[in-house]
Amino acid sequence: MSRNRLADAASPYLQQHAGNPVEWHPWDAQSLALARERGRPILLSIGYSACHWCHVMAHESFEDPATAELMNRLFVNIKVDREERPDLDKIYQLAHQMLNNRAGGWPLTVFLTPDDHMPFFSGTYFPPEPRQGMPSFAQVLGAVDEAWRERRGVISQQNGQIAAALAAEETGGGEGGEPDPAAVDRAIARLADSFDVMDGGFGQAPKFPHGETLELLLRKADRGNARQMALHTLERMAAGGVRDHLGGGFYRYSVDREWMIPHFEKMLYDNGMLLACYCDALALDPEPAFEASARGIAGWLMREMQGADGGYASSLDADSDGREGAFYVWRRDEVEGLLSDGEREAFFSAHGLDETPNFEGAWHLNRLNDDGTADEALLASAREKLFHAREQRLRPGRDDKRLTAWNALAIRGMAKAARRFEQPAYADSARRALEFLRNHAWRDGRLFAVHMAGRSDLNAYLDDYVYLVDALWEMLQREWRNEDLAWAVELIEVVLKHFGDESGGFYFTSDDHEKLIQRPRPLMDDALPSGNGIAVRVLARFGYLLGESRYLQAAEGTLRGAWPAIAENPHAYCSLLDGMLDLVAPARVAMLRVPGEQTQAASSRWSTALGNETVLFTIANELQDSLPEALAAKAPGQGAICYLCRGSHCEAPVTTPDEPALDTP
Repeated sequence: MSRNRLADAASPYLQQHAGNPVEWHPWDAQSLALARERGRPILLSIGYSACHWCHVMAHESFEDPATAELMNRLFVNIKVDREERPDLDKIYQLAHQMLNNRAGGWPLTVFLTPDDHMPFFSGTYFPPEPRQGMPSFAQVLGAVDEAWRERRGVISQQNGQIAAALAAEETGGGEGGEPDPAAVDRAIARLADSFDVMDGGFGQAPKFPHGETLELLLRKADRGNARQMALHTLERMAAGGVRDHLGGGFYRYSVDREWMIPHFEKMLYDNGMLLACYCDALALDPEPAFEASARGIAGWLMREMQGADGGYASSLDADSDGREGAFYVWRRDEVEGLLSDGEREAFFSAHGLDETPNFEGAWHLNRLNDDGTADEALLASAREKLFHAREQRLRPGRDDKRLTAWNALAIRGMAKAARRFEQPAYADSARRALEFLRNHAWRDGRLFAVHMAGRSDLNAYLDDYVYLVDALWEMLQREWRNEDLAWAVELIEVVLKHFGDESGGFYFTSDDHEKLIQRPRPLMDDALPSGNGIAVRVLARFGYLLGESRYLQAAEGTLRGAWPAIAENPHAYCSLLDGMLDLVAPARVAMLRVPGEQTQAASSRWSTALGNETVLFTIANELQDSLPEALAAKAPGQGAICYLCRGSHCEAPVTTPDEPALDTP
């Protein structure tokens, strides 16, 4: 089998296409130069390893010799892993939306002019034959080639319009505005308009978790019906088939409104965010399903996603043995042969196997019967047997890329879980992943975005930096280490120096990044929280903690620059609103100073007294000499001494957790 230029790529997704008859190229200077030399349009195909429809299009079209011949003759074909190059994905997804007036997705298929890489036609999945109103991929290839040869002037005019629109998006196109905390209430009201009161979530099918939206609702559970929307959504997700009831973790999204049948890929970023959400939900409601969901995610992360090097892998495929969901679904006779009579009766009733098959003639497990009458011991025994039997099946492929941003989301979730459950194994897992990033993603004062096959590559993006700072904030609450604080400060300084926009906010790429047709400045949340939103959060939190006015000014400037967009559609900017609360209504922060041997016991005792809404840092007295000035001023006493601050205001220190000052909200 011949191999194309993807044969040397580290990305598992690109490697999947290395044996295609298509003459694939990676996105690099050599490939772009080849398109210019040949005067051919670039066929840019963007996908990722766990993407089901990416696999479908690959099998139908990219492995077909006739289609490949057409592609090779007419275009220079470039394949991109969207997880490695989210910069390219953001740009061309936005361009697709401009060209087609609708959202994109994966696989994304974009045709670019060879000289300036402007998109002039785009789509997502195309079938091998005309189907349901869609042209065949071969028809698309022919039509694009004809347009390129015969309507070059029209393409040039359209490209000018797209370029102007992309430039307007890059600059923000407004003069800014004054942040208004009332926008949180408007966002909650707008979310309520699309809330599914029956099944939770927002809108109809398909349904996605939207972790950052849930985090804001959980934080402002006292506003409107925020509490009900967040908790009901998390409860319905926990009961549905979007959760893996045997192995833990959540699939990427549900194809139906009831959260029953998912697309079966499991993504690291979703699970990192949902782990944090379920931990936060437990602070509001000690629902057993919330604890089971959180522990299930944490167990899955450690068992299936964490490598020997400490880093977390990116994703698990939806497909195995050539079929979507094959690893996860069951035939009735399989289950009957594994369980005792009592286990079978309890399990069939709880998970719907006594009803009609729900997935291609088989059963995908849901917790349909959750009325409190099920025998939980029998269910646990049945699940354990089925889990071990499932482990013998052909496993879905795992994308072993270590993505800095996604690892940071998982570290943050694991650190929260370690505190919530007082579970050292979770903390150890988070620490191992953090040290992996420190050792492999951090070099000469800058981050890399990807680590794969023993090498780190690609300039890190805004998300990599700010998500990691956010994770360090959680790690410092679990265990104070001065080196973690110092690293957070270094990361923030890189963001301010290399990503900042003079008009306020931050670009997605650094000032020394490859020059592309646009420098994205993302404000809106999508599958991941906006890097600008998380930047505001961490700048506000560390700004107050360290007494650093530059951080607070940068956070305020970001909000001012983004405010016209936020004011128009506040519910689309939950991470920015969440960050705004950290700036204008910061949480109470407690800095507990104790002798080193007392840190664990004192932290547990004071944490209980202070409650969930207070951020607690327990700092050993022995670290005094290496603390920054603002923290060193919170000096040790003879025993335990606690400094309580909200924003830039601090109260007189207290020495016992039952002193009246602790009751101050």
